[in-house]
Amino acid sequence: MVAFPQLHAPIAIGTLLLPHRVLMGSMHLNLETTEGPELAAFYVERARGGAGLMVTGGAAVSRAGAGGAGYALINEPEHWDRWRRVVDGVHDAGGLIALQLFHAGRYADEAAFGIRPLAPSAVYSTYSKCTPQPMTATQIAATIADFAAGGAKAIELGFDAVEIMGSEGYLINQFASPVTNQREDEWGGDSDRRRAFPTAVTTAVRLTIGSAPLLVRMSGADLVPGSSSGREVNALAVAHVSAGADAIDVGIGWHESRVPTTQSLVPHGAWIDFAAGVKAALRDAGSSVPVIGSNRVNSISQAERIVASGKVDLVSMARPFLADPFIVSKSFSGDAQLVNTCIGCNEACIDHSLGIKPVSCLVNPRAGRESQFPLRTRAVTPRTVAVVGAGPAGMEAARALAAGGARVALWDSGQRIGGQFLMAGMVPGKADFLETVRYFENELARLGVQFRLGNAVTDIAQLGHPHHVVLATGVLPRTVTVPGAALNNAFTTPGDDRVSSAGTTLPRVIDYPHAFADVSSIGERVAIIGAGGIAVDLAHLLVEVTSGSCLGEPAPLSGRASLDRFLVAHHLAEGTQASPVRQITVMRRTGSIGAGMGITTRWAVVQAIRAAGVRTLTDVRYDRIDQRGVWIEHDGREQLIEADTVVIAAGQVPNDPLSAQLAASGIAHTVIGGALHTAGMNAVAAFEQGLRVGTALATT
Repeated sequence: MVAFPQLHAPIAIGTLLLPHRVLMGSMHLNLETTEGPELAAFYVERARGGAGLMVTGGAAVSRAGAGGAGYALINEPEHWDRWRRVVDGVHDAGGLIALQLFHAGRYADEAAFGIRPLAPSAVYSTYSKCTPQPMTATQIAATIADFAAGGAKAIELGFDAVEIMGSEGYLINQFASPVTNQREDEWGGDSDRRRAFPTAVTTAVRLTIGSAPLLVRMSGADLVPGSSSGREVNALAVAHVSAGADAIDVGIGWHESRVPTTQSLVPHGAWIDFAAGVKAALRDAGSSVPVIGSNRVNSISQAERIVASGKVDLVSMARPFLADPFIVSKSFSGDAQLVNTCIGCNEACIDHSLGIKPVSCLVNPRAGRESQFPLRTRAVTPRTVAVVGAGPAGMEAARALAAGGARVALWDSGQRIGGQFLMAGMVPGKADFLETVRYFENELARLGVQFRLGNAVTDIAQLGHPHHVVLATGVLPRTVTVPGAALNNAFTTPGDDRVSSAGTTLPRVIDYPHAFADVSSIGERVAIIGAGGIAVDLAHLLVEVTSGSCLGEPAPLSGRASLDRFLVAHHLAEGTQASPVRQITVMRRTGSIGAGMGITTRWAVVQAIRAAGVRTLTDVRYDRIDQRGVWIEHDGREQLIEADTVVIAAGQVPNDPLSAQLAASGIAHTVIGGALHTAGMNAVAAFEQGLRVGTALATT
């Protein structure tokens, strides 16, 4: 039997026959203007990994439409050779690739070229922090011509298809929306005239590319109050097909929307029903052009179920191809357990794309660096390396070492690898972090890494005689100097107390690892000292796991229940939200709640915990902890945060118990990750250090 038979069925987009029904969606990489081999290497590896049709990051049709200085400019000659190398490489690898035509409109970066952003109307953008210039009739005509010229150039350069970017709040989407199109001429004023510019672009591109396949990406829902209705969305899809579109690729949301769309807390496949609505509208209009669903689909098995449902014809995945370029070939060949799954963290991909850093992937730091770190390296002299610590840095170091031919033993005091990813995987919406652990367990075993789990290395003699030791022993919770804050992590059931020197009972005071390890024992009134990412995640978990329940039992909802609750929470479906099961306060001395989290994730998670009833306080001075809870000074007055459990989550310090022993014994060693330093250290940096150190040690 063929694995994933629905996805395996070929399908045509216009004149182009695709080998299967999984697309690699568009991603701006911040590599598009680099002169090195990185851009071509990125696409070539994914073509070799089985991607059917890949869509490039947006290529701006003019400087006024660029999202930043790092955007490709399809109508400027100095960019053409770079794209020719991409196309030739992809075709040599047996792949197919489409160029996406892009104009940011009011989301453009004025600083990139000193050009004030253009838009249908002068509506301030909270994303780009500017009020754009309303486009004149001449500018509108010129922009339509720019799209047409860009399409013609794409086909001339050898691209297999063209996609018009008309989603996610960019220029074409802005013309379609009553929020941003407030014109009263032929380009706006009612829904029919708001469709005029989007369909004029489609018509113009169709004329210049001839019979070449044309995809149009459009918004299935803007998720912005007052924007296009479902009826208007469907009418626009029909109009695009009438204007010459061979496929409709349905996106979701704007950058200015306060509804999360790509973050890990968004349930898998949450937006497919919007694409299904477009498909139904096209069918009712007598059109059979393929409809592509996208957003928050991160496995081939999910894509199979979606296509089998008949809601869409193809599924577009972008970030999953960052996490694993071979997601298609591995899954189709029966090796899905070896797929490195996208966890929806956004930290090295979307967050980077909104700035100037090259896009990569937290769980796969090779992404965007394929030319620097070839898949197959050869050890000059195979080495024996002990990696101590199996968190993010240690797992990736062990993988890179073993892939380079080293003999690797991976030590950890826990019974399972993963480090703090095991805690993260407990948090609502973060179950996919455990998929990273699953991947490394299987991949490291495949590479021959020897696991030494349940072994706390306290004496370097335990390690034998390796050529080199990599210390990735991570971090320890930072202590706080607040009267009454001495930890008593030993208590494990509600009602356990400790007695102060004055003879009064005090709340339980525990650190965050113990809180995650025994969530069900935490009381109903919780004060969390510290408000970084770990504290926010813990609060998110505690609002859902009841005191005395089985660990994690009600927290990680799955399937329809998770989706329904998400839609209700964001007013996209009728229903009532569950009441919080605990009274939780998260507080910190300085900085914002969730500081240090990724920019596209922090706001969504903080919004979620506040909506669930979590109280958040900043600019707090801690005074003492007594039998009633935590006494603080806030807004110039003393306040009591009542608590039966106080959790210390106030940062971390390096945990490096072995480097002194190794140095004294003259054993070569390298310290990486949190064990090296905690300032600026996060999972992105830890995985990247593991890659760089592991590769260097294996190949020198």
